[in-house]
Amino acid sequence: MSKALGLISGGLDSTLAAMTLMRQGIEVTGISFVTPFFGAGKAKIAAERIGFPLIVSNISDIHLKMVKEPKFGYGRNMNPCIDCHAMMFRLAGEIMEKEGFDFLFSGEVLGQRPMSQNANALRSVANHCDYNDKVLRPLSAKLLPITPMEEAGLVDREQLLDIQGRSRKPQQALAVKWGYTDYPSSGGGCLLTESGFSDRLRDLFEHDPQASVNDAELLKVGRQFRLSDKCKLVLGRNQSDNDAMSTLIETDQNLLRCANHSGPLGLLCGPADASICATAAAIVASYGKGKDEAEVDVLSVRNGTETTLRVAPLAREESLKLLL
Repeated sequence: MSKALGLISGGLDSTLAAMTLMRQGIEVTGISFVTPFFGAGKAKIAAERIGFPLIVSNISDIHLKMVKEPKFGYGRNMNPCIDCHAMMFRLAGEIMEKEGFDFLFSGEVLGQRPMSQNANALRSVANHCDYNDKVLRPLSAKLLPITPMEEAGLVDREQLLDIQGRSRKPQQALAVKWGYTDYPSSGGGCLLTESGFSDRLRDLFEHDPQASVNDAELLKVGRQFRLSDKCKLVLGRNQSDNDAMSTLIETDQNLLRCANHSGPLGLLCGPADASICATAAAIVASYGKGKDEAEVDVLSVRNGTETTLRVAPLAREESLKLLL
């Protein structure tokens, strides 16, 4: 029996690709990569529903380094899809060799994305992942050159598919036919494809080229205000944001909150003089219950040391000028 290792996002395409191979008796294992920009939640659900084992691998550090300087550039936003796919195939290929899988596969569909899934892009991904002769795209395989796996009889080409284009109807019809109807809607899998998040990421790279994984994780939290070239304020919108900041705070950062009123937490990131600290405290105060008072006490905690800043809440129109 052939053994295949597939890149699984949990979306319809990658799940159907796995099912296509499973239906011809191939032993399928999925792999899902985790970064600050996408996770394995949907992949875990799909693997459980369809019934194949899933490997989850956190590649945040190496992936962030690639996102900063992708060889093939970005898509419409900050999404370096060709570089990303090549990296994931390369990392999966290392596991393939170590664990004795016969080949790799993905749910890519020819022509579904004009820039990252045209014929040239698919070739570029395969050529730059170091495993060119081990990559199979089951959903479009009949429209692509025959692979060594098909020639060797590890995969039956006649049972592969010929889906192409941007329409989702062929995949949806196939899902109904195969009884897989409870699948997530398309899109929303990668934050790098979203314009708002990409704006935050561009700002981060511009002001801090050495930004860490922790810095990238913070981009997903709350409102963000650029206070200086090297300093910004992250302001929680809800309890979930507040909890995230409490987890992600680093030793050189200030955690801000109103002393006598309920309101959001603020996280001051980067070097800040007294003026910047006061501005940050004024923004925190302006989003709390004391926003209409003349002055508010804001607590600032840094490395366990607590100080109190008495500030006037900043006018909303002024704070919005700083919002990313």
